[in-house]
Amino acid sequence: MQKRINKIETKQGTLNLPVFLPDATRGIVKSIDSKDIENAGIKGVVVNTLHLSSKPGLSTLKSFEGIHNFMNWKLPVISDSGGFQVFSLITGSNAGEITKNGFVYKLDSSKVKEKLTPESCIAAQLKIGADIIYCLDYCTHPNAPYSEQVESVNLTVNWAKRCKKEFEKLLASHKNPVKPKIFAVVQGGNNPDLRKECALKLLEIGFDGFGFGGWPIDDQGKMIEQVSYVSELIPVEFPLHGLGIGKPENLVSAFKSGYNIFDCVIPTRDARHKRLYIFNGDENPLTDEKFYSYLYIGDEKFMRDKLPVDPTCDCHTCTNYTRGYLNHLFTINDILSARLATIHNLRFYSRLIEKLVAEN
Repeated sequence: MQKRINKIETKQGTLNLPVFLPDATRGIVKSIDSKDIENAGIKGVVVNTLHLSSKPGLSTLKSFEGIHNFMNWKLPVISDSGGFQVFSLITGSNAGEITKNGFVYKLDSSKVKEKLTPESCIAAQLKIGADIIYCLDYCTHPNAPYSEQVESVNLTVNWAKRCKKEFEKLLASHKNPVKPKIFAVVQGGNNPDLRKECALKLLEIGFDGFGFGGWPIDDQGKMIEQVSYVSELIPVEFPLHGLGIGKPENLVSAFKSGYNIFDCVIPTRDARHKRLYIFNGDENPLTDEKFYSYLYIGDEKFMRDKLPVDPTCDCHTCTNYTRGYLNHLFTINDILSARLATIHNLRFYSRLIEKLVAEN
């Protein structure tokens, strides 16, 4: 089987694929700074358009000439469209609605209605200064009725057309020879016909890459069939982003299916909740779900443990501190605990990517 494209050229340099990108939602990966992220072997981050548009605001980011200067990050940045967050915000509430022109919503306790349109979505991401930006899409739950899935595909495709048009219009005077890349999202729920329709229409419009839209994981924690099916629909000359695919075993499975960009909050959130990842030795191939396990570092049994979190790990945490010390930091609720744990979990993920490359 022919391998998928393995790099993306950005104004911040070459983004080699596969890659795992932590979520720097508000321009920060919680508890660590840009040097910590880079030293953990991470090659890029994902930021949240909706949250950054609210705080610090697009005018502030523009005054810093973009997110890279603002957070002192020299490597590539992907921005989401904000659509998923708005959809989550208005689902099951009276906080907004979905229209043919985008989303109307209220943020937090605000009484003022905001609008997120294909055009405003693209304009916001260009002001953020991301290297890869996303079209606005309509994400549905897999269990949503067929009529809603059809509407999702129709709106996603129509919005993608408008996003592409606005993207080209705003970049007409772009002076940097390396322009941002624009990705579209393949929707369709659990219906293969709708997934195919969405993918083919998006390919016809023309984008630099594509993402899997919707819920990739079922209630049992396993990836749904549509994940691999969408990979079959997208030609290998395009990068393919498994949006939100983050559990190590699911990341490996998606990579084997043809995905080569991943992002998720799981490793950093787990770190702050004392859940640290370790490899179980080279005798367990990555296709075996037992290739890794967790340490619940807050457990009493680690109080006097003089080993590093993972003796095979070369991260700042493992080369300088013991399990016993991390246990102590969490016990006294010191903020250093979150930093050291997060550094380790991110290094686990960058090592996982390195292992995938080595094995393939």
